[in-house]
Amino acid sequence: MSESHLGPAPRPLLLSDGRAAAQAWSLDPAQRHLNHGSFGAVPLVAQDEQDRLRREMERSPLVWFPALPARVATARADIAAFLGVAVEDLALVPNASGGASVVYANLPVGRGGEILVTDHGYGAVTMGAQRLARRCGATVRTVRIPLDAGEKQAYEAVVAELDDATELIVVDHITSATARRMPVERIGSEARRRGIPLLVDGAHVPGLIDDPLSAVECDFWIGNLHKFGCAPRGTSALVARGALRDSLYPLIDSWGAADPFPERFDTQGTVDVTSYLAAPTALDFIERTWGWKTARTYMRDLADYAERIVGEAFAELTGGSCEVDVGMPVNALRLVRLPEGLATSPAAADALRDRVARELGVAAAFTCFDAVGYIRLSTHVYNTAADFEYFAERCVPVLGEWARTADAAA
Repeated sequence: MSESHLGPAPRPLLLSDGRAAAQAWSLDPAQRHLNHGSFGAVPLVAQDEQDRLRREMERSPLVWFPALPARVATARADIAAFLGVAVEDLALVPNASGGASVVYANLPVGRGGEILVTDHGYGAVTMGAQRLARRCGATVRTVRIPLDAGEKQAYEAVVAELDDATELIVVDHITSATARRMPVERIGSEARRRGIPLLVDGAHVPGLIDDPLSAVECDFWIGNLHKFGCAPRGTSALVARGALRDSLYPLIDSWGAADPFPERFDTQGTVDVTSYLAAPTALDFIERTWGWKTARTYMRDLADYAERIVGEAFAELTGGSCEVDVGMPVNALRLVRLPEGLATSPAAADALRDRVARELGVAAAFTCFDAVGYIRLSTHVYNTAADFEYFAERCVPVLGEWARTADAAA
C-alpha cells in the first residue's frame, strides 16, 4: 500500500516541549490504544488534580463535604461554558446511562403509552427504557434505520413511527455500535411541534462536536465528559430544558432534594465526586496545549487515514471492499467491515475485543449490527498513524486467519 494511494498520514501532534502527545497520558506503551471512544483516557494533569482533591477530602472530611456543593457548582459552570449551554440547565451525573436513568425515574409515562427507540441505540439506555415500560405498563417500539441511511431517510424512519401513543423518543446523537450521527436536529424540531419529550443520548459528543446543542431542540440531553473530553471517569452532563426540567431529581435522595434543578444534583452525600471537580482541568489541558478545534481536525484526519489503511488491509485478505457507508459519519469514529465469521453477535464482538487485547496487545473496539461484524476505529490526540499502520500490518493478517479458522470449525 503506497502513501500516494492512501493519502498522506497526518503529522503527529506534539506537546509544547516537543515530546509526543502520548507522553501526557499514562497509557501502557506496550499496548496500542485504538479505542479511546469506549472508556476514554485521562491525561496526567487531570489525574494529578483528582489525586490532589482526594487527599484534600481525606485530610478533613468535615470541612470537605459541607463546602462541596459550591465547588461542584463552580465545575458545573465551567462544563456548561464548554458545552455552550446555560448553567441552570446542566446537572452533573456519573455517566450517560445514569443521566438516562434520572429521566426514566422522573418522567411520567402512562399505561398504554409508547417509548420510541432505534436499533442503533446503546444497550444500557435501551434496557432502561424497557424497564420503564414494564413498570408503567407501556411498550417500547424500535425504529429500524439502515446503517447507510442519510439524514432525510433516518429522520423519516423515526417520524413514521410517531403517533398519539408516543410519550418519549430516545435517539442517539452519535451512535456507539455503528459510529454514526443521527439527525437529532430535525427529529427534535418535529418532536417539539408534536409535544413529545425527546431524550438525546450524546454520550460520545463532548469534545467531538463544537457547541453541540446549539441547533438541537430536546427536553433532555446526556453526554460523557470522560470520553473524548478526557475528564476523569464518572463525569457526565445532563442538560434539561423546558417544562419537564424541574421534575428531575437525582437517583440518590440527599440534603439538596429541596433545592431547585440543577442545584439538587450538587449534593450527593459522601459520594466521591472529585471527577467532577477535576474535569475542567482536562478540558483546559486540551485547549491550552493544542486548542479543541485543532484537536478535532487532527482526530478527523487521522480517522480518515486509519479507515483507509485498515480497510485496504482487510480488502487484500477478503478480495472485496471493506468500506462501510454509515450515512452520517463522525469525525473521530470509523467502521471497517471484518471478514465473515468474526463478531457476528454482540457477545462474539466482546470476546474478539478481549482476545485481541490479550494476544495481540491492541485495545480495539469490535461491534456488531444486523449480524455483521465491524472494527470501530477511534482516534484521539495521543494516537499517531503508526498505531493504525501497526494494526493493518500485524493484526489484520491474524484476524484473517482467525476468520478462516472459524469458518473451518463451522
